[in-house]
Amino acid sequence: MPRSRVGVGARPRAPSASEAGAPSARFRTLDRYRATREWDRYEGTAQRELWRELRYRFLARHAVTGAWALDVGSGPGRFTPRLGAPGCRRVALDLSGEMLALLPERWEPRGPTHPVADRVRGDGLRPPFSPETFDEVALLGNALGFAGPESDRLWSAAHDLVTAGGTLIVEVAPGPGEKSRYLARLPASSVARLLRSPLPAVLPRVERESFVEMPTRRREAGSFLRIPAAQLAARFRDLGWEVRETLAVAPALGADAVRAEAARRDPKSWEHLLRLEEALGQRPERWEAAAAVLLAAVRPKLERSP
Repeated sequence: MPRSRVGVGARPRAPSASEAGAPSARFRTLDRYRATREWDRYEGTAQRELWRELRYRFLARHAVTGAWALDVGSGPGRFTPRLGAPGCRRVALDLSGEMLALLPERWEPRGPTHPVADRVRGDGLRPPFSPETFDEVALLGNALGFAGPESDRLWSAAHDLVTAGGTLIVEVAPGPGEKSRYLARLPASSVARLLRSPLPAVLPRVERESFVEMPTRRREAGSFLRIPAAQLAARFRDLGWEVRETLAVAPALGADAVRAEAARRDPKSWEHLLRLEEALGQRPERWEAAAAVLLAAVRPKLERSP
C-alpha cells in the first residue's frame, strides 16, 4: 500500500492564515448537503447522463493495469470506481470529510475484485504519498481550475505521484462551452431520428454548420482559472510525456438539454450520440471553447542501462 497514508477519520492540520483564504478553504468545510449535490451533478437528466457517460468511456479507454490508482479531489467518488483495470486498488483523496463519508454509500461495485476505495482526507497540494507510487492518477472535476493560483503546484504534485509508464488523467475547463448550430435548429424529435443514422452521415452536417459558443458565466476574479487544453498538452510534452487523447466533453448537445433528452429515449440514437460527441470532441478546434476537456498522458518509462 502507498506509504504515508492517513485515514478518513484523521483530523487535518489547521490551515495557516494564508491558506484560510485560499480557494481550497471552502472545500474543507463542506456539509452533507453540498456533498450530495456534488454527486447529483451527474444524475437526473439525459444531459447529465451524457456528461457522465462520456467521462466513463474516456476513463475506460485509459484504464491502466497496475496495482494502485489515485483520485485526487475525488469528492464523493463519482468516478473513482472507473479508475484502473479490474483488480486495481483505488484511493480517494479529498479535503472534505463529508465527501469521503458519502463515498461508501454511493460506491458502484464492478465485480468481486472491486472493493470500496481507501479514503484519505488530505490536500492534493501536499499529498501524503511517496513520489511515483500510483500507476494511474486522476485530477477530475476541473480541480486545477478551482485551485486558482495554486494550479501549477497541484499539477506538479499530481504528476510526481505517477510511476514510470503510468497515466495521469486531467480535466480542465478552457471556455464556456458550445453547441451544434445544425442540431440546434432541428426539432428535438428530428434530432433523435437523425441520430439513428450512421456517424458518417451525421458528422459532416454538424461540422459544416459549425458551433455556437455559450455565454460566459460570471465568476469572482482570481478564484477560477480557465486552462487551455493545448497549453496543458504542451507542458506534458515538454516533460517527455505522451498525450494519448484529448477530448472536449459533449460539444454537440452538451449545452442542449432538450435534444439530449430526445436522443436518450432511443437506445440507438443515444449510442450514436455518444460516438458523435467523441468524434467531435477529439477535434482540436473543439477544445478552445469547451466547458470541459479531458486529457490522458503517459509518463515515459525509465531507460535501462545497457
